[in-house]
Amino acid sequence: MPEKGRPRSFDRADALMRAMQVFWEKGYEGASLAALTAAMGINAPSLYAAFGCKESLYLEAMELYSQTVGTEIWAALETAPKAREAISRFLDATARAYSQADTPHGCLIALGGLHQAAVPQAVCDAVSRHRGENIAKLRDRLEAAIAAGELPANVNTEAVATFYATVQHGMSILARDDGSYESLKHVADGAMAAWDVLTRDESIKATSKKSPSEPGAGGGKPSQFSPA
Repeated sequence: MPEKGRPRSFDRADALMRAMQVFWEKGYEGASLAALTAAMGINAPSLYAAFGCKESLYLEAMELYSQTVGTEIWAALETAPKAREAISRFLDATARAYSQADTPHGCLIALGGLHQAAVPQAVCDAVSRHRGENIAKLRDRLEAAIAAGELPANVNTEAVATFYATVQHGMSILARDDGSYESLKHVADGAMAAWDVLTRDESIKATSKKSPSEPGAGGGKPSQFSPA
């Protein structure tokens, strides 16, 4: 016998998908109980019976999002043969995914839990964990490139990964402001213009910063007023 207040045709997976769409479009704070129940086709008691509370519903929706939406973005890291191409494809796939006409623009995770005072700590922690995992994916790809001899061993992979993850977060905000694929692609291209500087050999950078008076810096001939 169906629970009181729950439609006979209640489909929990479908209801969760619909809730994900609401959270994706409105964020945690903006997704009212009325908007959620209307989209899910159930009443408040049914929502609580099936998912516990809004916080639990959001956490489930976020996990569903991470498993089903934008998977092609991260697939680019694994399929591209070289690290530079992998990051370039990653950003291009981001631009395409975030600007689809039939889905909310931007990323549910990147835009979720930004205002921590208004969001439960469990939600903030989960969002932060996902962002950290995204940085780790980028870092792992860069470290694989170092292991393959493609990048210098002293490249700061954490810094480079954080840079490109931050670029992606910015693209999410631009997309939410109705940024087109073209405008997002311009951001991606600008970020890739920094690749050579970010990934060049740190020892070369250190050498280039030596003053002419330092040993081995190529200071030229000594002055005629220099002591013998």
